[in-house]
Parts: sequence; structure tokens; C-alpha cells
Amino acid sequence: MAVIFIFIDGVGLGNKSKENPFYVQNYESFQILSGEDFFEEAEHIIKSNQIYKGIDANLGIEGLPQSGTGQTTLFTGHNASQVIGKHFGPFPHSGIKHLLQNESMFNAVQEHGKKPYFMNAYPPIFFEFSKRRNRWSCTTLMTKSADLQLNSTQEVLNETALTAEIIQNAWREKLQIDIPKITPKDAANRLLNVVPEYDLILYEYYLTDKAGHSQNFDDADRVLQPLDEFLLHILKHKRADDTLVVTSDHGNLEDLSTKTHTTNKVPLFVMGGNAATFTKVESLIDVKDAVVKSVDVG
Repeated sequence: MAVIFIFIDGVGLGNKSKENPFYVQNYESFQILSGEDFFEEAEHIIKSNQIYKGIDANLGIEGLPQSGTGQTTLFTGHNASQVIGKHFGPFPHSGIKHLLQNESMFNAVQEHGKKPYFMNAYPPIFFEFSKRRNRWSCTTLMTKSADLQLNSTQEVLNETALTAEIIQNAWREKLQIDIPKITPKDAANRLLNVVPEYDLILYEYYLTDKAGHSQNFDDADRVLQPLDEFLLHILKHKRADDTLVVTSDHGNLEDLSTKTHTTNKVPLFVMGGNAATFTKVESLIDVKDAVVKSVDVG
């Protein structure tokens, strides 16, 4: 059994309005995961094999939640915003990097003798920029600090990693890197083929946050359609005992009336064998321990 953790940046639970892409358009995977009620006042689903609820991303700190502190909290179980007294992002603040370096969910599952894997791949230009500036995102800093390899072009060609936009367009069209275009179903199968080798598999999808900042419905639909197909295929074809976890770091895309992040709760979806370990999760702070427990139980 394994935990498949799909982290979706910048998606909260919004209201039923024309400014919410999830209200204007139907995305089947989100409907399945939420029991067709993907909105702020949704009724929780608490079952032995399915959890759906809104969880807090504000962390007791005034202001708008940000990615650096939200993701650090999500991946380490420590209230990163409280540690530095503010929300901060998009990269991790120097005052919280040590949490990602030493106390991440990757560190924790390794301490339990389990194998984590970060599914994302990055183009060569990313490594050049990051090394020159010593500026790493939360996920890449966590991965490096756990002595895990960061994937690049070869892993994409070997079909053991995925690019950030799922279907591999940007590398080919904007960076002239010779990789094939794939469908969301192909991408989902690639992830599912990797799952049996690991105990925790993380995939990060950040284009949702970028689309939220654009305040453009076409941009929102462009990034949500492949994500929807990707999630739907995983839901239908994952092993029954594997646990799918989907959540976010802060709201944004659910309200295109504003260019900023929101203070809305974020969704927590869990489907599969160890879903019950997430029953008491109430905020970003609780997710890491539930993931680690789910992996250990498995």
C-alpha cells in the first residue's frame, strides 16, 4: 500500500458564484471527491475509505496565507507562519527552511524505513537558476534535504517523472526540449506505474495558483481540464489499498474576482485504504502527521 499525495497550489473552497470556476464548470474528479458539493459550506464526508472536509489555511495569523509558509506547514506539521510571525511566500523564509530540511514528511517516512518519491521533474534552466541564487521552492528544498534526487529531462524520457503542467507542453514549446506530448491519462498511468516502488509519492501542481492570479476563466479552465482528467484516471485505476490525498496550501482560484489569495478553507480529499487516519485533520498543521501515520500503517 502507498500514499499518493497530489498537492494542488492555490485552491480553496469558494461560494456558488459566477466568479468560481468550480461553480461555472463541472470537473468530474472534484465532484466525485467532494460528493458533488465543492463549496465553502459543504457537508463533510467522513467514511472509512473517504474523507472530504475544508481545513484551515490561515494558521492563526492575520493577513493572506502565502505559499512559502503554507507549504512548509503542510509538509512539516509545524505552524511556519507562527514561527516567523507572518505569512510569507512564494519561497520559504530563511527562518523556516530548517523545518523543510530536518522535519519534513519525507524525513519522517524515511525514519520509519519507508521510501518517498517526488514525481515532479525540472528543466535544466531551473537547476542553473536555483543553484546560482540558492533559491529553492518548498518541495525541492524538502526533496534535496532528504537526499532524494530531483528529476530532470532524463527521468521524463524514462517515464518516471512528470513536468509541472502534466501534459509536457511547456518544455517542448517554450524551452525547445525534445520530449513528447502526453495526455493526462498517460501522465496518470506514469504515476501509477511508479507507485508500487514507493510508500509515499508526491506530485505538485502549481499552475492553479498562477491561473488564479490571472483572474481569467480561460486560464482557469486550461489548467483545470488536464488536472481533472489526471485525477479522474488515478481515482478509477489506483489500487484499492492505496490512499489518494489531495489538498492545497491556500485559496485563490476559487474566487476570480480578486487577484490575491483568499482566506477560505482549503479542501482535504482522501480516498482509499487508510483514509480514516485523516479523520481528525482540521488544518494544514495536521496533514503531515496523518500522511506519515497512513504510510506507517500501510
